[in-house]
Amino acid sequence: METSAVMWTAAVATAGLIYWFVWVMGAAEVKGKRAVDLKMGSITRDKVQDKYKQYWSFFRRPKETAEASSEKVPAFVDTFYNLVTDIYEWGWGQSFHFSPSIPGRSHRDATRLHEERVADLIGARPGQRIVDVGCGVGGPMRAIAARSGAHVVGITINEYQVGRARAHNRKSGLDTLCEVVCGNFLQMPFPDASFDGAYSIEATCHAPRLEDVYAEIHRVLKPGALYVSYEWVITALYRADDPDHVETIQGIERGDALPGLRAHDEVAAIARKAGFEVLDERDLARPPAGPWWTRLKMGRIAYWRNHLVVSALALLRIAPKGVVDVHEMLYETARHLSRGGENGIFTPMHMILCRKPLLAPKAEDGNPQESSS
Repeated sequence: METSAVMWTAAVATAGLIYWFVWVMGAAEVKGKRAVDLKMGSITRDKVQDKYKQYWSFFRRPKETAEASSEKVPAFVDTFYNLVTDIYEWGWGQSFHFSPSIPGRSHRDATRLHEERVADLIGARPGQRIVDVGCGVGGPMRAIAARSGAHVVGITINEYQVGRARAHNRKSGLDTLCEVVCGNFLQMPFPDASFDGAYSIEATCHAPRLEDVYAEIHRVLKPGALYVSYEWVITALYRADDPDHVETIQGIERGDALPGLRAHDEVAAIARKAGFEVLDERDLARPPAGPWWTRLKMGRIAYWRNHLVVSALALLRIAPKGVVDVHEMLYETARHLSRGGENGIFTPMHMILCRKPLLAPKAEDGNPQESSS
């Protein structure tokens, strides 16, 4: 009798823990995605593990792979976001980026302020059309639209993210200001000179060649329009002859679908080559900014909690096979990101502010021509 009572108590306690972890804890930032609702984007359940293995094989040696097969990178970035979008949203929130920590303020507040800075930098205001290059599920888009009153058009390569972003836009009451389209930011489906401003937040790092995406952004901006980007870059402290530095950077690239991180001193030259004037450039992670990686370190307890949840859900076949592998990959990547931040060799917020000139470069006869694209 006592054995049966103990077993019954243990079963009730286990059920209570599962209920608490899955339904009560919900998402880290917003109750918008529950663990039981985790999908792998548009990948069917029976293909998740195969897609994960294909992704991991492709990005095992990021720079070598990208140089040899750059045309395949967009498709694998799409696969990556199918695999990780729900996990990001469940465990991180609707803004898939970092921000400097602010004493006395929540991560959510710090994220919002980091996004609102974008609106201020490009002078976004009501009546303007702004393009969000690599919008994810639209967290930054909604913050920027709410602050500025501008109409923001986001583009993402991932169809599943389009659906999630549109749903969030409706739920927040910002669907009249926020629009989302599916497309490759290397070939955007927008006319020349059709936007009053542009921004990208930790997104253009997925481009095999930064000059290609910058040239495309330059094309869709009106003359005189501003563009700001938060770039993932390797800092001046990186040493290519230090094995720990190399492993850290490659770990970030492997786990974030990056075809090779750029050096910090390459970005401005690439922007100028694309036709931009560079107005400002600085690392927003430098002091007095608080460390951006503290959230990753503080999230380790949450990781183990979430890992138990996804393992249980996969065992019960509620979550698709392969979700545990993806979750483990993201934890390992978080470890590399934290290490890169702590030793100062990597920053995810190298800010560059650019303007498309009012006049195009001089023609062969020496006379300036009015810029139109």
